[in-house]
Amino acid sequence: MAATDTSAVPAAPVRARRQSRSHRPLVRFLLRRLGALVLLLIGITLISFLLTQAVPGDAAIANLGQHPTEESIRAFNEKYGLDDPLPVQYVTYLGNLVQGDLGVSQQTHQPVVDDLSVSIPATAELAIFAIVFSTIFGVAFGVLAALRRDTAVDHGLRVFTLAGISVPMFWLGLLGLYLFFFKWGLLPGGGRLDPTTTPPTDVTGLNTVDALLDGNFATFWDAFKHLILPGAVLVLYSVSLISRYTRSAVLEVLHADYVRAARAKGLSEYTVVTRYILRAALPSIVTVMGLVFANVLAGAVLVENIFNWPGIGQYAYRSAVSLDLPAIMGVSIFIALVYVIVNLIVDLLYAVIDPRVRLS
Repeated sequence: MAATDTSAVPAAPVRARRQSRSHRPLVRFLLRRLGALVLLLIGITLISFLLTQAVPGDAAIANLGQHPTEESIRAFNEKYGLDDPLPVQYVTYLGNLVQGDLGVSQQTHQPVVDDLSVSIPATAELAIFAIVFSTIFGVAFGVLAALRRDTAVDHGLRVFTLAGISVPMFWLGLLGLYLFFFKWGLLPGGGRLDPTTTPPTDVTGLNTVDALLDGNFATFWDAFKHLILPGAVLVLYSVSLISRYTRSAVLEVLHADYVRAARAKGLSEYTVVTRYILRAALPSIVTVMGLVFANVLAGAVLVENIFNWPGIGQYAYRSAVSLDLPAIMGVSIFIALVYVIVNLIVDLLYAVIDPRVRLS
């Protein structure tokens, strides 16, 4: 009896040690990714700085007009440090960046951080709208097309997704603006709110969310209507991409042994699809979600200018036209940071979904 009690005592510590060892690979995986993230961000700042300096044109002339005086050019370059050697400019910029200072916009004469704090929520609201609806409809269409392979449903969805990928985004935006706003008057043509609508209290910067927090459903509906047209343009391309990837991923696992075994057990089709097929296809879907987020940010430049949406895309366009170097650098670093964070999240999701990744 004493021997039995002695053998049972160390069971809990052993179990704790095993759990600790099981978490170590995931911690190492996360630390490696975070270390790579820091190095990548430093490289991005250097590349962005060099590319900005390689842009043809004179920032002083672009901001002061066509015929500025030599004194005004000299004062402009001295104010923004443009007459310093490139290594000095980069080191100065990197030091300010570490302190959260992205410089002062040469057009708005405000800190770039303040400009971005106004533009980012607008783009975030549009991006969230596009990603949520793209994921819902894209995965649903992809699964449906795979389950109805080589039927009329499959062929119809393939034509739809091919058209969504092939049609230029700017043409689709202009067509939607002409039909739904100018021709039929069903939806607003641009901006985030009607001129007569009082903006909600600024809490998150997202008009729809802030309107709900205020309990103002009229403002929420107005903000949501303004999201539909620009969001639909981004959604159409993203839905097509997600749907095609999902269809391919589902077809790869549709006739696997474990799927046939699940059906042989008499499980419902819904259970087989959600717990067996979609779970196995999830890594491919997560991969394409990272691409979708990138496409949303890239398409926002065109869409925001077409629909007069005051977000990052419109700010980047105006900064590029006026050769506003601090603003261009600020936008580039912000977008790069978003890309890096999204890729980190995708890597972590891989580790959560597939145990082989976190144990490797």
